Amino acid sequence: MNAADDAVDYGDVQGMVRFAYKHLTDACYLLLTIKSARAAGAWLSSAPVTTAVEMRPPPASALQAAFTAPGLRALGVSDDVIAGFAPEFIAGMAGTEDRSRRLGDVGANAPAYWAWGAPQREPHVLLALFAAPGTLDAFKSAIATSAFNEAFEEIACLDTSNLEGVEQFGFTDGISQPSIDWQRSRNLRGDKARYGNIVALGEFLLGYPNEYNCYTERPLLPSGGLNDVLGPAEDQPDKRDLGRNGTYVVLRDLRQDVRGFWQFLYAHAQSVHLEGEALAEAFVGRKMNGDPLVPIGQAPIEGVEGTQQAVLQNRFTYADDPRGVRCPFGAHIRRANPRNADLPSVPSGPIATLWQMLGFRKSAFYDDLISSTRFHRILRRGREYGPGLSIADAKNPPPPGDPARGLRFVCINANIARQFEFLQNAWIANDKFGGLTGGSDPILGNREHAAGDRSTSAFAIDREDGARAQVTDLPPFVTVTGGAYFFLPSLRTLRYLAQTGAEG
Repeated sequence: MNAADDAVDYGDVQGMVRFAYKHLTDACYLLLTIKSARAAGAWLSSAPVTTAVEMRPPPASALQAAFTAPGLRALGVSDDVIAGFAPEFIAGMAGTEDRSRRLGDVGANAPAYWAWGAPQREPHVLLALFAAPGTLDAFKSAIATSAFNEAFEEIACLDTSNLEGVEQFGFTDGISQPSIDWQRSRNLRGDKARYGNIVALGEFLLGYPNEYNCYTERPLLPSGGLNDVLGPAEDQPDKRDLGRNGTYVVLRDLRQDVRGFWQFLYAHAQSVHLEGEALAEAFVGRKMNGDPLVPIGQAPIEGVEGTQQAVLQNRFTYADDPRGVRCPFGAHIRRANPRNADLPSVPSGPIATLWQMLGFRKSAFYDDLISSTRFHRILRRGREYGPGLSIADAKNPPPPGDPARGLRFVCINANIARQFEFLQNAWIANDKFGGLTGGSDPILGNREHAAGDRSTSAFAIDREDGARAQVTDLPPFVTVTGGAYFFLPSLRTLRYLAQTGAEG
């Protein structure tokens, strides 16, 4: 493979993979069903979908389009082509009770209570609209032409809020994101025993090697006819790659009980000798301004990008906090990104490495319980919804008609099962993590009893003297109200889908 082959065609990639569009503070997510495949194909053929090409100045608006498996069928994509997609995408987020149980979507989070996304209420199309302040309505009107209305029926418009970088519980958000190896310069066969923030391109785009130096399965089609709209597969050049430069989008509606969160914290913080905000920071694993609870390291971490403050706030691992004294093992950010590598803090040399792999290095007990994070990173692109609420106001009873608040959680990953679903099942919803039992994620956990009727409503705080304090009977602070898996196609594949629909 030569250097030209390594280059990514940004013009074939939808922009939200590369950009968060933070300057476009007004946004909404349109959930649509397809009324007419022909009309949908005609509209999609000229839809102004924004690419990942960097623009100076940046665009004043952006449109992104993605499809569920039922949406691809509604466009006329054949079953044998759809069979090449990931099984979890085909089944859908709420497709089976087993998947719902693994994701923690049980009890009040069960799809039966969702506003959208459950079987029979699954959208076909997701259109993500981003616009400059005050221009979203005009942008939406420009999109919703008569041809659009002939093609689609709107089942929901998910609005968003601009809380200026702070999520609904009051914490600085969007600090930690993986850096994509767009230049494909990383040695995927080399040493991975050191934590870094650069992640293989194939973890976020189909058609490229992932962290295993393998290609994720996706639909590969024979050459000829309409298929020639697609580019050749890098790993099988005789085939046309429908997935290349595309990816999967996970969208989940998460309603946050901001009042319940702060009222619980201030009612229970003294039981563990903390103030309310300090207990909240222990739950999250960061201070409210985004600083980590563990010391900021001296050496930079490869691949950390952003502002100088964001770079500093991500310059840490948990090597200096092996017992979870500074940042509790069960804290949200420690679960969502444990930051360990395959062989963290292992003395150099083949004998020491072998000793670790055989499990004889007892000081690394907690390391052995958590799989390496580089196989499970996700790219977050979500937005808050509802008005912000101060801590002081959150302590008061809700007024009549108190509006809903929460997060339109959006993440991008090329392997739903190994990335989003693993993170959600093994790290967030699991009551066993880092040597702990009896508690799921303190922020996102559903508090439903685990196997064997074990309670999952505790949060442990370890002390320097080896003692462990616990906050018990945590209520759920976040409820899932909708969700679905979408395929975000490349621009080439979008043309293929448009023509498939237009031809009926």
